[in-house]
Amino acid sequence: MDITRTIAQLKARPDFADHVGMILVHNGTVRGWSRSDRSTVTGIDVQVDENRVTAIREEFLQFPGIYDIVIESRSGLLKPGDDLLFIVVAGDIREHVKPVLADLLDRIKSEAVTKREIGA
Repeated sequence: MDITRTIAQLKARPDFADHVGMILVHNGTVRGWSRSDRSTVTGIDVQVDENRVTAIREEFLQFPGIYDIVIESRSGLLKPGDDLLFIVVAGDIREHVKPVLADLLDRIKSEAVTKREIGA
């Protein structure tokens, strides 16, 4: 995802300024170490259930103040430094947007993404 282009596309909508006061972006990347024990990771095999991602997105679009949510996820064999998951949440005020990004990210990671680390 080109984050700058995605934000520009949101801003180009005629009703954007009437509904959006905050845009938050998550850009998840592959770490070079394991979260469990910090051992070296040379890659990860990721599988994303895109239907589940879509369903979760649709659920969060109904939250108060949320204008739009754009999500792009990657599946397959990825290496450290590769982009893994992009989430853009646009909404009216930070009290609405911040918790949506945090909860949406947690739900996608727990319900729609499976990954297997590959060690050195």
